[in-house]
Amino acid sequence: MSVLEERLAGVIPGLREEAKSLAKEHGTKVISQVTVSQVYGGMRGVRGLLCDTSSVEPETGLKIRGRPVKELVDCSPEDIIHLLLLGELPDPVTKRDIQADLAARREVPENVWKVLDALPEETHPMTMLSVGLLAMQGESAFAKAYAKGIRKDEYWRSTLEDALDIIARITVLAAGIYRKRFNKGPRIPGDKKLPLALNFARMLGVEDTSGEFADLMRLYLVLHSDHESGNVSAATTATVNSALSDLYYSLSAGLNGLAGPLHGLANQECLKWVLMVHERFGGVPSLEEIEKFAWETLEAGKVIPGYGHAVLRVTDPRFEAFFDFGKKYCMQDEIFQTVVRIFETVPNVLRQVKKIKDPWPNVDAISGSLLYHYGVTEFPFYTVLFGVSRAIGVTCQAVLARALGMPIIRPKSVTTQWLKQEVAKKD
Repeated sequence: MSVLEERLAGVIPGLREEAKSLAKEHGTKVISQVTVSQVYGGMRGVRGLLCDTSSVEPETGLKIRGRPVKELVDCSPEDIIHLLLLGELPDPVTKRDIQADLAARREVPENVWKVLDALPEETHPMTMLSVGLLAMQGESAFAKAYAKGIRKDEYWRSTLEDALDIIARITVLAAGIYRKRFNKGPRIPGDKKLPLALNFARMLGVEDTSGEFADLMRLYLVLHSDHESGNVSAATTATVNSALSDLYYSLSAGLNGLAGPLHGLANQECLKWVLMVHERFGGVPSLEEIEKFAWETLEAGKVIPGYGHAVLRVTDPRFEAFFDFGKKYCMQDEIFQTVVRIFETVPNVLRQVKKIKDPWPNVDAISGSLLYHYGVTEFPFYTVLFGVSRAIGVTCQAVLARALGMPIIRPKSVTTQWLKQEVAKKD
């Protein structure tokens, strides 16, 4: 039994009792109302999901288990896994145990590479990642345990096994995809002595004599690890997993949602815009040039990528964390300098547009520029990196959902005719 499994076994009974008590004593109390605009607006703002691992409030941004994400910038993925599952950071001994456990799980079955080798050379790396996960589905501890017959209150144990296997292996899978898809040479073997993020950076093969890129990968995996359970990738993973599909099926589905332009694809779209601005002005533009160009963009009916957020009404703290990293290591880079100038100008422009509720940058406005600085210039791979990080959060969410015995997700849909009738009644 791993240290995580042992500790979860100790806290889960209390979590179950709390959930049971809340449902029994307060089950009829209303916590949210749904408006017609929310029905037509993708259920934006409707409170109907449980997520204890993280929360995002408009005036504070992401908190992981109640801790502001900027307080976690020195943490490792191993720290975050423990924090997500147990609500506290691990002590050094426990952290080393998690590191060793993940290192022992990293081997990707050979048949997975054969499946990827059979794909056309031009296959999108996100397709390769999703296919690779599905090709590993036969390894699922949950699927095997369920086939044998296990108690419902034990589902979380084999789900934990799948979660840890996936977190360990997805770094190897993603690095192998990067090497193969972009002709970087043969796969680079992992080093079991290295922690997850450092080993991932090593397997990518990016030149890194300073160790800065490895540190960026550590920070990247931490900052993108979790973001509530209502976003497309998390909600999709949870919905599929609620049918007791194992995590290989579930995460693959979630990653397919992450691949969309309105979700995980956003960071590369933001970087394209930054590069376009840099090219248009023949270098780092002045504040006046950016202000003029921002107005031209808005007046043409276009948006400024990376600015605004569905929930936040402040600068995304993940942007701030990356910004601090960039100021420390990348200030000589003209692309990063352009990002800085945009940040110093665009919010003031957007605040003058009445319909814009949030003029501040989100994490996508900066993350791509840092990857670009260190030589990861293959835009289609950026979403894969996002997926590697997000796998940490959504798989941990799944472990807790199975521990609490959460049911299959099945919201009620209505017809347009029903909606018209209800509106008429209210009028």
